[in-house]
Amino acid sequence: MNFDFNNNSPIYTQLTQSLKEYIISGKLKPNEKLPSVRDLALTIKINPNTVQKSLERLEQENLIYTERTNGKYVTDNIKLINKKKEELATSKINSFLNDMNNLGFTKEETRSTLLDMVNYRHLRNEIIELLEEAEW
Repeated sequence: MNFDFNNNSPIYTQLTQSLKEYIISGKLKPNEKLPSVRDLALTIKINPNTVQKSLERLEQENLIYTERTNGKYVTDNIKLINKKKEELATSKINSFLNDMNNLGFTKEETRSTLLDMVNYRHLRNEIIELLEEAEW
């Protein structure tokens, strides 16, 4: 697990968000045991109280659970994970749309730019595949 913290928001908020993304992306699997608070704090070089606060937030959201004396685990509630994934995607899309609006893009310009990028990436991937398959 890699964490890149900045000074824009509290570290526990950033850690919570990062761990949430690891869970909903599947990088942390359902029922996977999390490192202990102490181990996680040592690994990412932050205060154990900060780690504990972050894990408490995740537990409040039911994304992790505690087994007494065994540690903390990722939830096995796939429905909840998918719901959180959808919520995060919606949030990121809304943020993107707001950013485009703040840059002065109209809805049509935003749509056109986005479609151009999607088409470009699709074509780019096809070209890469063709080049990889080609005999030189």
